[in-house]
Amino acid sequence: MGLTRAFLLAASLLSTALPALAQPVPAVPVAGARQTEDARLFALLNSFARAQETLDPLGSLARGDNGDPKALQRLFSDELVAAHRAELRRELAALARVDRARLSPERQLSYDAFQQQTREALGWLSPDIQALTAVRPFNHFGGLHQDFPALIGPGGALPYRDERDYRRNLALLRAFPVVLDRAVARFRQGMASGVVETRLTTANMIAQLDEILARPAQDSIFAAPLVEMPEALPPARLALIRADWLDAVREEVLPAYRRLRQFLAEDYLPVARVAPGLAAMKGGSGLYRRLIVHHTTLTLEPEAVHALGLGEVARIQGEMELVKVQFGFRGTLPAFFNQIRTDARFHPKTTEELSAGYARVAQSVDAQLPRLFGRQPRGQMTIAAFPATRGKFEAGGSYALGSADGRRPGVFYFNTYDLESRFLSGVTTLYLHEGIPGHHFQTSLAQQNLSLPDFQRFGDNAAFVEGWALYAETLGYEMGLYKDPLQHWGTLDDEMLRAMRLVVDTGIHAKGWSRSQAVAYMLANSGMGRSDAEAEVDRYIANPGQALSYKIGALTIQRLRREAEAALGSRFDLKAFHEQVLGSGVLPLPVLETKVRRWIASEGADQP
Repeated sequence: MGLTRAFLLAASLLSTALPALAQPVPAVPVAGARQTEDARLFALLNSFARAQETLDPLGSLARGDNGDPKALQRLFSDELVAAHRAELRRELAALARVDRARLSPERQLSYDAFQQQTREALGWLSPDIQALTAVRPFNHFGGLHQDFPALIGPGGALPYRDERDYRRNLALLRAFPVVLDRAVARFRQGMASGVVETRLTTANMIAQLDEILARPAQDSIFAAPLVEMPEALPPARLALIRADWLDAVREEVLPAYRRLRQFLAEDYLPVARVAPGLAAMKGGSGLYRRLIVHHTTLTLEPEAVHALGLGEVARIQGEMELVKVQFGFRGTLPAFFNQIRTDARFHPKTTEELSAGYARVAQSVDAQLPRLFGRQPRGQMTIAAFPATRGKFEAGGSYALGSADGRRPGVFYFNTYDLESRFLSGVTTLYLHEGIPGHHFQTSLAQQNLSLPDFQRFGDNAAFVEGWALYAETLGYEMGLYKDPLQHWGTLDDEMLRAMRLVVDTGIHAKGWSRSQAVAYMLANSGMGRSDAEAEVDRYIANPGQALSYKIGALTIQRLRREAEAALGSRFDLKAFHEQVLGSGVLPLPVLETKVRRWIASEGADQP
């Protein structure tokens, strides 16, 4: 989801349970004891959020809050970990003093979700887990060395309206070299203990750093805020800001990047592990099981997930066979995959052609939304191509969250790198997933709901967030968007991707699969281009378990919808169901299941 995905493993794990409060949240009025207990819970959550403002510097920046350079420099420090641990323990103790039975139903959901996520976050801060995670502070996927320049640059969350904004952001820029040096120290700790990243992810980081370092200071990604500066500033002030900014880039930031690059290439790469899976890393097997729980919010065994994936792959292949016939193709499915890859009809010739395709889908979707949703978010969503420097290391698309007040639009990014390997068939389903009604709807509706505590408004629980986005793809059937065989094929191909992830992610991290084995499996079972398959596999290697969240989350939402349809019969209202799923913000899947089943019971089963 763009910049909100995760800058690094520790931050992504903590951000779900450690949000900063954007503004006071009013208590929902209820009667008597419930009102009192609801107020107590809100006081706890608000106090918790305020305490976390100084403990979540990346989250603060991503939300556009004023950044604190000293807080930023605490990243990757033992001090910050200890502060997090102490705060979580204090909050859990305070939560235990709230009488859950006296809460309103909506606040019981908040209680349960908060408790589950906070307990998990505390578990990730235990010394044994920190020994496996903190010493690998980032890699090429979600790496802070890549994400920070985008976060601080124009178009990110930070404003550049006047000289004060520039000076405040310059202070953050000057603080960042300390963060990179701390990361190197963490990597060295891992070298000493034998817990290291893979050669693949390390080589990719070096390649990313080379791209950043290839440009002089005045042309670097860090100089982007100087391209368009406020016209209201006097020329002398503009010149002084520019000089100070470039001096920081030239004398502080780029040297820190060179130090990081030299360390990774000369010291770290030679000792990085060859095998891509966590099972080959010291303590990796147990860590992978914890990551499955984190990313799916469910306790699942790798073997069970692998088997589920194999079953989904077989089912989707059966549907692909039917669509293949509609194209008049009489050969095998693998042969049709190859035709899809090589036939120019299925690939965009220009960036403009791809952009126009997304614009047409957006228009069609907008016309259908009132049938499916009772509420729509405030604010717009724009469509844009990834910057050229990012495309090589990104998937087909992503979403960057807009501001809570709707003033800064969300952005659906699509990838134009290696254009001949992109597919026109995937335009509809990718837009539904990353844009509307996928990530843009879910994240915007959540953060704009002021009746929710912030951990529900801004949480990034992948099973819920990505599960909803994959479920949103299936709404294309009800919108009539897949009557075109090309787009029908595209959604099946994308669904196949999510099914294959269950197989490949567990294959790599629990069954010892190699990178080439994983890529070959994806090419054999889908119409993906090789560059997409390689990028996907590299992502699973760098971010174990996250790819499982899509299919697990979507299957859960689909199952709950089937339960509601069966129980309610003619009383079932799809708009009401969608409101139940989205109306409480981000929830762990067990808590979402409790909520939907409570709603089913309150609606009453249809009478024969």
